[in-house]
Amino acid sequence: MKVSLFATCLVDMFQGNAGKATVELLERLGCVIDFPESQVCCGQPGFNSGYVKESKEAMKRMIEAFEHSEYVVSPSGSCSYMFHEYPQIFKGDPVWEPKAKRLAGKTYELTQFIVDILKVEDVGARLDGKATYHTSCHMTRLLGVKEAPIKLLGNVKGLEFTELPGKEQCCGFGGTFSVKMAQISEQMVDEKVHHVEETGAEFLIGADAGCLMNIGGRIGRQGKQIKVLHIAEVLNSR
Repeated sequence: MKVSLFATCLVDMFQGNAGKATVELLERLGCVIDFPESQVCCGQPGFNSGYVKESKEAMKRMIEAFEHSEYVVSPSGSCSYMFHEYPQIFKGDPVWEPKAKRLAGKTYELTQFIVDILKVEDVGARLDGKATYHTSCHMTRLLGVKEAPIKLLGNVKGLEFTELPGKEQCCGFGGTFSVKMAQISEQMVDEKVHHVEETGAEFLIGADAGCLMNIGGRIGRQGKQIKVLHIAEVLNSR
């Protein structure tokens, strides 16, 4: 099965280990991976800030970058969902709407792809310790991926999993929200860190780099001894 990696900006610039783990994991599961080097930002930050016209140029670049891919897989629920927004954004455009629909139809978040397309729920991973999982808003509420990461984590050998209290609550990142509404965002992430502590977890696992940067940054500032891991790193651990 041929898979094109949609790395995302944050993974590319800040969480390279998550990108590397994604590739190694998918290759171990029998996939052949390529990385279209013409990929850029998916346009989400600009689009969500109201710069629709300007964002469309980046979106067109992305549509072209993955036009010939069989499957597109990303270690980010938020950015994967953005591709699913493209058909609505280009609605009525005789050239770009059909292309946007084709891209959306073959784009998957990593755990969604493993469970729903590869039909695998145990990737043979091992990580000893106690962990909890942060359910990011875009991935669960918009993309609708809720069960796949939990099924995969449930089969990680040595991992003692505890559900995160208030898991449905936003961590306060929200892209530009954390910049524009910094004081509110700080209160939200403080509450999230408190809930993580309540579980007694050694590891906080998540599937979106933005959320992990936000929560992990706060954990670090507060001097908490909790390690933050992208789910790709966990599933690739042996």
